[in-house]
Amino acid sequence: MEACPSREEYAHFRLLIYSAASSRNQINDGTAVELLPNTEALSAQERWIHMAKILIADDDQIIAEVLAFTLRRAGFEISLACDGLEALQKYVSEQPDLIILDLNLPRLDGLGVCSRVRAESSLPIIMLTASNAEDDMVAALEAGADDYITKPFSPRQLVARARAVLRRSGREPEGVLHVGALTLDAERHQAWWGDRPSIHLTPLETHLLRALMQNPNRVLSAESLIFRVWGPAGATRDMLKQLVDRNHPKRWLRVKLASEQPSDA
Repeated sequence: MEACPSREEYAHFRLLIYSAASSRNQINDGTAVELLPNTEALSAQERWIHMAKILIADDDQIIAEVLAFTLRRAGFEISLACDGLEALQKYVSEQPDLIILDLNLPRLDGLGVCSRVRAESSLPIIMLTASNAEDDMVAALEAGADDYITKPFSPRQLVARARAVLRRSGREPEGVLHVGALTLDAERHQAWWGDRPSIHLTPLETHLLRALMQNPNRVLSAESLIFRVWGPAGATRDMLKQLVDRNHPKRWLRVKLASEQPSDA
């Protein structure tokens, strides 16, 4: 059985992490923080993998903040929890795509959080621990963790592990619709044709395009579109017309979509 990191090794790991937190431009292995890659040529699934929402639960504030900084720089959306019960609350309220759990959380440990989440969800989970004891690793995997990382580690390794776990999960991006070659990511207000560049939409344009894509080959009345775009507050026909009218090219959804539409779509 491999020995756990010594107190000196773990103290050195935290010192390097603290230095990274101070500089905010390097991480503990001396390499530059990985930036968000160009996602324009990626599939919808790969875009989601590179921009997923991650919940980090770690009671060590220095480590948690640097991990959050590193993962944000890599393109992820990050939420933090400092104990097990807060992690469960944020799992319910924020619906992350991945949870990164420290094994030794206060109030409810990582194994308890993992077991409760796994009892109702296949959400990917990565367990962090300062121990590389085989019993801890087996306990984490049996509780339902998808991966297990021992401290000290490179945050760049964590980015790669997070993407690998998300890719293996096979989950579909939330709020993403496909009709033919056209894809809409409603959460990020983006649409794109196949592998062409993303088209940035306003919130109203996003609501309108989602309504149309959810009802392909159907003719929706003006009243139905107004309700789907503006909700119970409603709007006038003139407001709907302004959203799609040729006389308002900056607001005209069709102009934006046509600007990147391939000739064979």
